[in-house]
Amino acid sequence: MQTKIYQIDAFTNELFRGNPAAVMPLQHWLPDTLLQAIAAENNLSETAFLVATPEMEVTDFHIRWFTPAAEVPLCGHATLASASVVFNQLKWPQDIVRFQSKSGPLAVLRKQHGWLELDFPNLSYKRCQMPPLITEALAGAPDEAFFVPNDTNYMVIMNSETAVRSVTPDLRKLALLGNQGLIVTAEGDQCDFVSRYFAPGAGIDEDPVTGSIHSVLTPYWAQHLGKTNLQARQLSARGGELHCELKGDRVAISGQTVFFMEGSVQLPSG
Repeated sequence: MQTKIYQIDAFTNELFRGNPAAVMPLQHWLPDTLLQAIAAENNLSETAFLVATPEMEVTDFHIRWFTPAAEVPLCGHATLASASVVFNQLKWPQDIVRFQSKSGPLAVLRKQHGWLELDFPNLSYKRCQMPPLITEALAGAPDEAFFVPNDTNYMVIMNSETAVRSVTPDLRKLALLGNQGLIVTAEGDQCDFVSRYFAPGAGIDEDPVTGSIHSVLTPYWAQHLGKTNLQARQLSARGGELHCELKGDRVAISGQTVFFMEGSVQLPSG
């Protein structure tokens, strides 16, 4: 049995920048072991799987995301990529597509000039002592961190964009955090804030652009900077640009996408 697969560069308007994601629309759910094997074979930071939900009034598709090593509860760039596929390759007639996910309902709005706006939850965070593993793995780490219970990430605030750009964490030690990832962020020089994201325990050494972490970065920097509309950059080698807006208990995260590839996957029979 064959099924379509697409690859989209998200949070960029240039090919080979931003964050590549695989998107696979399915007729029905496959076994989890097979979904995980496909994601591992793709070897991208995330593969998104979609199943249409015509029987439901409040959602259009059920979406799930897998890294090469594990399923994750929330992923921004692969949701952006999925919406791009729905709008452009599947010829979705409306300007909004609604997904049901492990993090609840998510919507993506098609806007002008190729911009897509994610409607994501506002994720809470709490101050905590810096875990010893992070202190050992990250030179110059401060004494305190923030913990994000929803997706079990830690967030570390650095004193400058230069510090964020230059961090070289010990990925072997960070991998011992398991599925927990590390967000490193600071106020930006030419934008409101910058970040990088590392999650080697989930199969992602450094994610090029991570939409989901902006569900916590946006409320943090909105409070710190006293503004609700923010421009953000993720400082990976590929780099990415995001516009973020705090809307009460929701966060709007906007970006562009570039189509790269369409193909087919030969699924095992039986």
